[in-house]
Amino acid sequence: MAERQENIVDKVVSFFNPVQGARRLRARTFISTIGGYNAASRSKRTMAGWRTISNDADADTVLDTPLLRQRSRDLVRNSPLAAGAINTSVVTVIGGTGLVKQSRIDAELLGMTDDQAAEWERKTDAEFKLWADSQECDLERTLRFSEIQELVYRQAFENGDVFISMPFVKRSGSPYGLKLQLIEADRVSNPTGIRDVPKFAGGVEKDVHGAPEFYHIQQGHPGSIIRPAQVWDKVRVFGLRTGKRNILHIYRKLRPGQSRGVPELAPVIESLKQLDRYTEAELMAAVVAGMFTVFVKTETGEGDFAPFEPDSETGGKTSDEDMKLANGAIVSLADGEDITTANPQRPNANYDPFVTAILKEVGAAIGIPYEILTKHFSSSYSASRAAMLEAWRFFMARRIWVARSFCQPVYEAWLTEAVASGRIVAPGFLSGDLLIRQAYCACDWVGPAKGMIDENKEMDASKKKVDMGVSTLQKEAAELTGTNWETNHKQHKKEVERRKEDGLEVDVEQVASDNANAKIEEIEENAGNETS
Repeated sequence: MAERQENIVDKVVSFFNPVQGARRLRARTFISTIGGYNAASRSKRTMAGWRTISNDADADTVLDTPLLRQRSRDLVRNSPLAAGAINTSVVTVIGGTGLVKQSRIDAELLGMTDDQAAEWERKTDAEFKLWADSQECDLERTLRFSEIQELVYRQAFENGDVFISMPFVKRSGSPYGLKLQLIEADRVSNPTGIRDVPKFAGGVEKDVHGAPEFYHIQQGHPGSIIRPAQVWDKVRVFGLRTGKRNILHIYRKLRPGQSRGVPELAPVIESLKQLDRYTEAELMAAVVAGMFTVFVKTETGEGDFAPFEPDSETGGKTSDEDMKLANGAIVSLADGEDITTANPQRPNANYDPFVTAILKEVGAAIGIPYEILTKHFSSSYSASRAAMLEAWRFFMARRIWVARSFCQPVYEAWLTEAVASGRIVAPGFLSGDLLIRQAYCACDWVGPAKGMIDENKEMDASKKKVDMGVSTLQKEAAELTGTNWETNHKQHKKEVERRKEDGLEVDVEQVASDNANAKIEEIEENAGNETS
């Protein structure tokens, strides 16, 4: 039992009552060694060297975040595994077409019929598509909305957070003034490096309730090739008069009071870097092993030829000029000569199992199963499907996060402008009634489908869910193919009618009707013959 040091109370008690003081010290020492959790023990040899500090969220993250961002970006640039992890997540969550908006307004609350609601949704979706599919939605005029979504998610994954300003800039050729401007995380910082305080950390200034009030944004990236001016813009997060949000901060908040985000790769940066170094070392060893080297040993230690000359080919004896290895050659050695080969024992048989074990830990840390992370499906159908379902839960959670924190606020800002300008008619939207506003803003954000391992099994299961009433055609269309059922239905109807017109498909109902009419005529004719 480790001896426990006396504190001030123990010393006071021992001064007046030495016996009681000794008992008190023994009791405290005993209690410290029999706590309820072994992980909290300070006397166990396995835990004695584990020193921890109880900091708040900003103390644990803000000081380390700049270096974490730099190392995360370096890994994504130079490590195939890190690049593969972020690319897999971006492609699955956002996809090539981005998250597509599908209006789902509350027609009953707004007093609309189903036909009126459908027409409003059709027009609104078309208007939003006009804005989103144009580079005019980007302040820099280089990206469409779907591409901005991809960049936002990539930045949040790689850097930990990203800021999006939503200024109103009216330009000719576009009916809408809403623009989006992405601000990299490095630009948001404390002006001139002033120290963090409880309500001002990492460039985020908060109010008395802990809500962000101002973001301090440096004019130019601190790592620019042209040294930026040491000037920061103090941007108000919410408008004073309207309460409208002027800038979005996209990051995953993991602790109360956390002001800035942390890169997704943060827990595995060290493992990925070490694995990258190990891979390079194994690759170099394999290259050296591929250069099969032969050393000729002599008694004097002096060779009779240089390894790189001459270059003519004459035969297979030591007296020949040619020193290359020949297929199936028999080489005679002179007296005192012997052959030694360099064998670095590569490829290493333990390389693949070791890398696999590390990658499984990396996949578990960032939420992507090993099979998805490495695109390696060598197990059974059930195991591969289980991996895909587990990954899909992770990707869907990220998709919902992107839709709620970025896509939906942007859409609501756009719809406000569209209604105010008269391009969209929405009675009561600008009245200040939040219930009516949310009824108009309700929508789904549909992304790419999850994919199928066995299409027959997946489609059969989907059909059964619809037949049982536990799912809908709209939901299954979105999950299986990432499309809209109503759009599919209209196109399918058009195609069937066209095929019937061109004689490529039989109209079953028409054939049945013609057969029925022919049967009736036959019966009537037979009845007439019998009467006559």
